[in-house]
Amino acid sequence: MARRIAIVGAGAVGGYVGAHMAQAGEDVTFIDPWPEHVELMRKHGVRVTHAMDVAEFSVPVRALHVTDAQQLAKEKPVDVAFICMKSYDTAWATMLIQQYLAGDGYVVSLQNCMNEETIAGIVGWGKTLGCIASSITVNLPEPGRIHRGAGKGGAAHTVFRAGEVHGRITPRIEEVRRLVGYSDSAKVTENLWGERWSKLVANVMGNGLSACTGLPGGEVLQSEPLRRFSTRLGSEAIRIGQAHGYQLEEILHLPPETIARAGEGDETAMRACDEQRFKDSKRTSSQQRPSMGQDMQKGRRTEIEFLNGLVVREGEKLGLPCAANAALTDIVKRVERGELSPDPRHITELRLN
Repeated sequence: MARRIAIVGAGAVGGYVGAHMAQAGEDVTFIDPWPEHVELMRKHGVRVTHAMDVAEFSVPVRALHVTDAQQLAKEKPVDVAFICMKSYDTAWATMLIQQYLAGDGYVVSLQNCMNEETIAGIVGWGKTLGCIASSITVNLPEPGRIHRGAGKGGAAHTVFRAGEVHGRITPRIEEVRRLVGYSDSAKVTENLWGERWSKLVANVMGNGLSACTGLPGGEVLQSEPLRRFSTRLGSEAIRIGQAHGYQLEEILHLPPETIARAGEGDETAMRACDEQRFKDSKRTSSQQRPSMGQDMQKGRRTEIEFLNGLVVREGEKLGLPCAANAALTDIVKRVERGELSPDPRHITELRLN
């Protein structure tokens, strides 16, 4: 019997993985709050494009608006639900799908940030799994179309890392790996929390900078002061993760300690960081914006409090100051409220210490 899959949040990441699952013949239902997007998907399916070396495709899908989700009560229960919403929408999205889960069904957080605890508070830890999408660089430029600002990671970079919260390898986490593996390279990890914090560090280094400067990722990288500030953001976040005891993985194809030392002023580490980041940039469109940069462009609420703001709050608990992350969190919130316009000078003219 085919597993019934729900994608709760058919935006950039959810739409991308869901479209590949549908293309492979899986039983997938998309649930999304954007009416125009749902209507386009119903009429024309999902169109998936790439900036580099991958042919575009379109696939018919079943799409429900959140107000239509009650139809699921008349159908077979959902076996696997992927939550692909912004962090601030995690709780209600999980509540929405919980009532339609099969007895042995489960929920997978396929999101940025650290949302497994929120999901577990609703469905229980026994039904909560996590999956990290590393360097996936996708966006939703218009209703019905998902665009990836790069090619596929493939053997050169494992994009999806699926894990149980307890770290054991189980048949259901292998199933998650199989499902996301339709989209790109995927593995099962025994280190969900280390992978999750490592991805958070990568987001901490790029998302807020794009949001408050108005620049795409490639232009942020070309600016030395912005690049240095990015490294300092990552360094602070790495030290918090280490203090929590997380086993951190490679971050942006660099050892965490290299980024941490670079952010603390080690010149050898800084050169190593620059070399790797410029090398990686050649595989991604220079105009690709991190998700928070996209949100700011669209006038949407950002996840800054769940990324850099989380680093600051965790640092306060540990007695470790995170001045760069605190400054960036404040600036992004002011730009989000319209008190400031996006401008690189918010960072280049910032004076810390």
